[in-house]
Amino acid sequence: MGCSYSATAGLAEARTDGQGLGPQAGIKTLVPKRQTSNNKSAGLFDKADFRYLPSKDEYQCPAGQRAIWRFTTLEHGLTLHKYWSSAYPRCAIKAKCTTGDYRRIARWEHEDDLEVMQRRLERTPQASRIRRQTVEHPFGTIKAWMGATHFLTKTIPRVSTEMSLHVLAYNMKRAMQILGIAPLMAAMRA
Repeated sequence: MGCSYSATAGLAEARTDGQGLGPQAGIKTLVPKRQTSNNKSAGLFDKADFRYLPSKDEYQCPAGQRAIWRFTTLEHGLTLHKYWSSAYPRCAIKAKCTTGDYRRIARWEHEDDLEVMQRRLERTPQASRIRRQTVEHPFGTIKAWMGATHFLTKTIPRVSTEMSLHVLAYNMKRAMQILGIAPLMAAMRA
């Protein structure tokens, strides 16, 4: 049976380990691409100003130079490909590109999936608004239940358990409101 699913996530929910990107499972994901550089605010070109050429596996810089693949590395569990151009030391617009000797560009092995998701998200701008309306409400409600305060426990496993209990309580209360208590109890017994 050919089902088509669509999923929208914010940056906080987006995984960076290559798992759950969706296309492999037939899910059209809508996740904004992370902006990981402050170069734009510093008046420098950022990665978006460099055009990736997949057929050549290289980047073209704003000055028209080629930034070629140099090596692949593993950083924080992510496979990254590194690119730079040998022309940087004598480039006429180097001052707008980098403060170092070379402008190095990193490309994640699954970055093409991220670019596809970003283009899909740009074609459906209402998706983020709908996500905020449906997903942010439970978190606002849970935060209000908590008294807009901190978690009562410490360490990630304990905080994760505490949050899971809050989410379970929210889901149970919501199911009681939608189904009613008697049908919910009957469904849980079945």
